[in-house]
Amino acid sequence: MSEHAVVVGGGIAGLATAVALRRRSWQVTVLERKPSVSEIGAGITLWPNALRALDALGLGERIRHLGLVQAAGGIRDSHGRWLTRTDTDALAARFGDGIVIVERGELLATLREACRDVRIRTSSEVRAVERDPAGRDSDAVVRLGDGESVRGDVVVGADGVWSAVRGSLWPRARVRSTGTVAARLIGHVSEPEDVRGGESWGRGDYAGIAPLADGRRYAYLAVPVSAGVPDDPGEALAWFRHRFASWHAPLPELLADIEPSQLLVNELVDLAPLPTLTRGRVALVGDAAHAMAPNLGQGACQALEDAVELASALAATDGDTAERLRAYERRRLRRVHRVARRSRSAGIAAGLRGRATTTARNVLAGAVPGALTLRAFDATLDWTPP
Repeated sequence: MSEHAVVVGGGIAGLATAVALRRRSWQVTVLERKPSVSEIGAGITLWPNALRALDALGLGERIRHLGLVQAAGGIRDSHGRWLTRTDTDALAARFGDGIVIVERGELLATLREACRDVRIRTSSEVRAVERDPAGRDSDAVVRLGDGESVRGDVVVGADGVWSAVRGSLWPRARVRSTGTVAARLIGHVSEPEDVRGGESWGRGDYAGIAPLADGRRYAYLAVPVSAGVPDDPGEALAWFRHRFASWHAPLPELLADIEPSQLLVNELVDLAPLPTLTRGRVALVGDAAHAMAPNLGQGACQALEDAVELASALAATDGDTAERLRAYERRRLRRVHRVARRSRSAGIAAGLRGRATTTARNVLAGAVPGALTLRAFDATLDWTPP
């Protein structure tokens, strides 16, 4: 009889984990709080490590076909002057792939389609997860809001930064503000053939642009929390249009192209490093395990790695279930802490304020040789499926 996993959360991390486990012949039930499986967001950047994870899930070629390979990238100032460029051809030669941009909804739909043999239960609010109080290697129990209990040989918390699974078994976990509010959007540009992307730095504000396959552009705009972004969607859009009016193209054009409902605004948070990623027969993946600042574009990439690594560890034939989950933890804990730490540091650098400070930062960024910049990606991108 095959083993049964209960995956809490039907987003990218949860569905990727479901696909990975089904490929290892596990029975999988996904519990999603919302009435349908859907992804809130705009675009997503898939780096070579994420594409290797998708290859391990059998979905890499599909995503490469749906997405667009970014032709050039790097960091600019708010006027559009390049501070440093990423040689995307050299990056592809070094890591086997370039940077692919897709809509988050397309990635989620691809994962959902691959879950043909997975039971997905929507409108299933998880209140708590319990381990055997005697510490035996027995089922983990998920308690739902309607009083129902769902048991599994393994329970996977893939329910995001405000994870109910993590809250049950890691009560001291701490979600932290990065001090930044971000707006995300997808809009049209007048020159769709320009497929350059990357990040742009101002004084306290920063922005990023990524091309999509249909000619539109995904963009994010980040400002300090203290800047006072209005809560009303219409007022927020007008506020961002004014705030970024003098920035380089196509940011003002993208903001002019959208309606208030197309602007997604939220405070950026991350998760203080957890001491463990597993407790007995319960494991965490994705933002539930290591929510990180978005500045390295690695949040979803690390979630895809998690899915592959977790399924590989559970496929081992030696050790009980808890021991196999600890093997997953050993493979992941230091890596995700390192990537999250670097992401937070990158966000601090991008959001620096003050004329003298930002001038020095820009000069230093421009002085780094391209070869050194490329080697700096090694620790993040040089991951292969086990």
